[in-house]
Amino acid sequence: MIAFQQKMLNLIKCFRRQWPLFSNSERTTVCGADCMLMALQLSMAEVNKQHCGDFTVSLSDVLETWKYFLHDKLGLSYENMKEPKNYADLKKAYDAFLARNNVLDLIDICQKCYGLGLVSEDESIAPVQLLEFISGIMNVQENSGFVLSTPTPVSRQGQENVKVTILAKKCVCSYLSLLVNSKDDLALAHILNVPDRGLGREAFTNLKHASQKKKMSIFLMATSFIRTVELGGRGCASSLFDPLRVHVKGLSDFINFIDKLQEIIGEILNPRIAGGRILSTVKMHLIKDRSNGDPFCQAVEEVVQDLDLKIKNIIDSQHEVLTASTTGVSPARPKLHSINHGTVYCGRDTVKVLLVLLDEEAVNPPTQNKEELLYDNESLNLFGIPSVLTLFRSPAQSNGSSPKPLRQCIQKSMDEKQIKMKQSSIKSQFACTYKNDLSEMKGQHFLSSSQIATCIHPAPKHHSKAGHLTEGMNSCLDVPVLGTISENVHQTRSYTEMGKLSCQPRNKNSKNEQMDLNNDKVICDKESEPSLQKNAKRPKTSTNPQKELDSKIGGKRKHSKTASENKLIAGQAKLTQFFRL
Repeated sequence: MIAFQQKMLNLIKCFRRQWPLFSNSERTTVCGADCMLMALQLSMAEVNKQHCGDFTVSLSDVLETWKYFLHDKLGLSYENMKEPKNYADLKKAYDAFLARNNVLDLIDICQKCYGLGLVSEDESIAPVQLLEFISGIMNVQENSGFVLSTPTPVSRQGQENVKVTILAKKCVCSYLSLLVNSKDDLALAHILNVPDRGLGREAFTNLKHASQKKKMSIFLMATSFIRTVELGGRGCASSLFDPLRVHVKGLSDFINFIDKLQEIIGEILNPRIAGGRILSTVKMHLIKDRSNGDPFCQAVEEVVQDLDLKIKNIIDSQHEVLTASTTGVSPARPKLHSINHGTVYCGRDTVKVLLVLLDEEAVNPPTQNKEELLYDNESLNLFGIPSVLTLFRSPAQSNGSSPKPLRQCIQKSMDEKQIKMKQSSIKSQFACTYKNDLSEMKGQHFLSSSQIATCIHPAPKHHSKAGHLTEGMNSCLDVPVLGTISENVHQTRSYTEMGKLSCQPRNKNSKNEQMDLNNDKVICDKESEPSLQKNAKRPKTSTNPQKELDSKIGGKRKHSKTASENKLIAGQAKLTQFFRL
């Protein structure tokens, strides 16, 4: 296993020396066996989303496709294997994912080195050996040779410690990988919310969608957004409705911490000191607000010590190569005075050391328990960290019932009020042309007039002129004339006043009373008693509807008047007629 790992490291060194033949970037990182499997899982989920609509894939399908994929990519026979569904699209999605992340896997590096003739026959690796190493078969075979006669069972606490150690190493290496390769979205997914910054699945989804829209990596998208917010200004300020504004605090903490690590790379000249300072800063950041007895804190300290020792060994083995980069500086301008020149070379040396460190981690044996590596079950989460598949899967889309921002709600209510004000102003000018307004006016404005009409009940036309007036009023009430509200109200008031005047008994019944007086005059001339009785009973037997349906006030006055008329004796009619005139 160690000899095979050394051969793989030699192939990667050839890749580093001839990187322009492999990639467009000097900071291209190497994807190990575990990262290759996770990339395949994400690619399969993406293909399933394109064909079925769901960004998900089962663990059994991933493992079956993984075997076929390795045989196909290494050029080995796979006659007894069934080709996975949509395999052509899967290969395209996998290659596109690695290209976006600026990553090359172990198989691509080996095949490229063999194709360019950069490796001798003694250092060549057979495809079968590479298959056994990536699939984990080689590690199992070597471990089986050292089996003790009485194997000791592994306790549950020991298994949990192994899981925590793997998680701690993944987090620390992801920070280092993101420092070297800012396009590595897989590394960012591991550490975006470690430690807790309030950047969960929703924040990652918003970043992913924004990065796809602008065609850049997720880390560069987050950096661009935070820089825009910090700069502010009229042309640089981000939109108030940007979904990323909700996560400003968490993203700012994350970007500022990465900036602090970048400053260490650029300002410290010695790569040994810079590497140790970076590891100690990451350690303090991960164990912040945790107790000393926390297993995660203990695992982080062990991982940092191991990586720091590896950095020391790398620098010691490459000391001559690293010191050669300081030659060629003019004595008239020392390196300390040329700040930019020194910063560039210092950062480059530290980045080279970190790249070698990550290359050594990439050739480590893969994880045996694939379920813990590709978990999509919340019960398998450690410290509440979701899986990569869960992060890349977009949450359920909203149906529109979620609350909108306060600014949108206020603006919408103000617009509705303005529309109502405009509509009310139009209706006030042309109210009578609206059916609803006519019904309201009939129920409110014309209510008194209708009551007045019921109180009036005019006599027939041939008896009095008041009947003509009342009939005209009733016709106006039944069919209102089109006009403005002011005109209608004025007409209503005039009708009301006329109705009130007509309700007075003396004015309304003047002509009828004149007819009664004429009759009284005839009776008084004849001085006959039966005619007096007839005239006294006449108001009770009268068929005139005006006298029967008089208003309350007029009715009282008329009752007192008829009572007084009933008490008249012969000879007093002329006297009464005189005073009435």
